[in-house]
Amino acid sequence: MTDSRNYLIHYFILLVVCLFAFFVNNQVIPADLMESRNLATAQEMIHTDNYLMPTMNGEPRLEKPPLPTWIAAGVELLIPGNLIVQRYMAGISATIMAFFLYFLVIRLTKNRNLGLISSLVLVSCFNIILMGRTATWDIYCHSFMLGAIYFLVLGLEEKGRQWKWFILTGIFLGLSFLSKGPVSFYALLLPFLISYIIMFRPSAKGKGLPILVMLLVCLIISTWWPVYARLSHPELSVAVASKESSSWLGHNVRPLYYYWQFPAEAGIWAVFWVTSLCWFYWKRKIENRRMYIFSIVWTFAAFVLLSVIPEKKTRYLLPMLIPGAINIAFYIYYCATAIMSRKEKNIFRFNMSLIILILLALPVALYIMFMKESMMGLPMYIAISVLSIALAVFIALAVFNKHRVDVYKAFTGVILTMIVVEGLCLIPIGRMFINDDRHSIKMLRDIATVQNMPFYHDQDEYVRMELVYEANQIIRPLDISDSIDIQSKLPFVFVSGLPIDSLFSDKNVTIEVIDTFDNNWQKKTSRKYNKDLVKEVAIIRKK
Repeated sequence: MTDSRNYLIHYFILLVVCLFAFFVNNQVIPADLMESRNLATAQEMIHTDNYLMPTMNGEPRLEKPPLPTWIAAGVELLIPGNLIVQRYMAGISATIMAFFLYFLVIRLTKNRNLGLISSLVLVSCFNIILMGRTATWDIYCHSFMLGAIYFLVLGLEEKGRQWKWFILTGIFLGLSFLSKGPVSFYALLLPFLISYIIMFRPSAKGKGLPILVMLLVCLIISTWWPVYARLSHPELSVAVASKESSSWLGHNVRPLYYYWQFPAEAGIWAVFWVTSLCWFYWKRKIENRRMYIFSIVWTFAAFVLLSVIPEKKTRYLLPMLIPGAINIAFYIYYCATAIMSRKEKNIFRFNMSLIILILLALPVALYIMFMKESMMGLPMYIAISVLSIALAVFIALAVFNKHRVDVYKAFTGVILTMIVVEGLCLIPIGRMFINDDRHSIKMLRDIATVQNMPFYHDQDEYVRMELVYEANQIIRPLDISDSIDIQSKLPFVFVSGLPIDSLFSDKNVTIEVIDTFDNNWQKKTSRKYNKDLVKEVAIIRKK
């Protein structure tokens, strides 16, 4: 009964922290280009009733497997145009990832507290929070893959053939592939297998047939859609495959050392991660030496594998945070349970001091950035300031106690800091993005007269995918120099960055200007203000 109650307490704590990490105030960050592409594809699935061959602005989009798009399309079907709920789905996936890590660490260490610390660290890492709050597909493939890894460990370590666990492994491997192709196989599964085989030397004796079935299940789930796409659009599929493979070699190429700053992706835990990676010191101190070294090998195997790929983006480091959370958890657990030397206490105090300084600086930063600009109300400012100072004092009393360093109390303070930031600070931070003159093209969704008309733009003018997503329309290119083609398409809605009256002045049409829309979240004074997001919209009819 006690064990069961402890598990329930852990589940509750993890769910509450995930609630703040991924769900509370998830509307404050504007939809970026990646989200717009993903959600525009989901919207078009609904409009065209074509779920097997995704399109983006009317063009086939076979670069990405469709599972997350199907999920987004399901949300769009039930709750149209709701970005918050779309992001909730990513948050659910991130929460599932946290629980899979919890179960995996418990399985490998037989230590519930290590499992809880690992999961709490994971869900409070910057990159995980960002991906769990936005409708991007990376979180899906890695969440499914971590589930596959957990079931694989159960299948290998339990006695007998364990058909159930191996079949579940195959299913989750397939779901990961259907989410983003082989990305997670390379970035998460392969480094895990390298470290797991080196450190645990698992035996597959007597499990050959279940493993074969596991691979077969994975193959069927992974390949049925690519095979369908290849048979339906053979030339396009070959072109897409060639483009994707060349992108890994020639797109966003960065030097081999580009990922050296990877601890920064852990956000508030960055310095702790660097400390925990000093394996040559901690391997002699940490009780579960093999498991700790396993997490270190997993981390560096992922780092090396990601570094050798020429294409590099910081979001690709997300799978490194999974073993990274285990690294940090081992360090925190050691500090909490061992008799630390004076040097170790000072290192821990230094790490925590950085967080204390951030908390003390927060009221000053909020005043300079928001209060002076009248972007935050006084009650909100007082609430955040009081909480941040209280948390700074709480952590300071825990770590600078003359008699002992209360590591668990300090750790709790860090998690509460994340909750305060997500629960309160994101509200004023979100206002930094708000362009007071923003006049979204999304308003077209409420104009009944344009809903059944085709949308066009000048073929020589670039149309941002944010506009396609918010207008919830396919905006096709049009040669405005071809009067015959224009007459054949009337009436239609035209979207342009130039005055439409001048573009169609000699085309023998009637122009009914709807409005000029500015879809910029950034203020006009910002360097990120994009003129491509300012468009005039008009209905073009026959005279």
